[in-house]
Amino acid sequence: MVLYDFTCAEGHRFEAGVATMASPAPPCPSCGATAQPRPAAVRLGGASAGTPREAMPRSWEGVAGGDPSVLDGWRQVAQRREREEARHPELAGDRRPVLAHEGVFAAKPLRAGDDVGAALASARRRSDATGGAGSPATGSAS
Repeated sequence: MVLYDFTCAEGHRFEAGVATMASPAPPCPSCGATAQPRPAAVRLGGASAGTPREAMPRSWEGVAGGDPSVLDGWRQVAQRREREEARHPELAGDRRPVLAHEGVFAAKPLRAGDDVGAALASARRRSDATGGAGSPATGSAS
């Protein structure tokens, strides 16, 4: 059985199931007039990648002091997110540990596996381009 949207000559809209695509259209249930199939509504939206990891609690207070029902709820949210990331790796983002995030690395943290020399040179160029913002203070106080 195939479910179709129909419109009759009187303008009534209805859904009806027909045996096959070649089956004749059923009469309108409101007035009995001949009906014609019409394009089905486009269904957009509704899909979600779930709760991003950044929105998940990261502290004891965030899980109501360890309340078992809150922990269970967030565990389920995290497991759904992990399943989505397994199916769609692009959702996972960069999960490598952050090694440095202050000073010259404030704008772009140094992560495990990064070329330290290249990352430091890039960070210094960014720092120089911004007038030293994000770099340690140098010089003496007057």
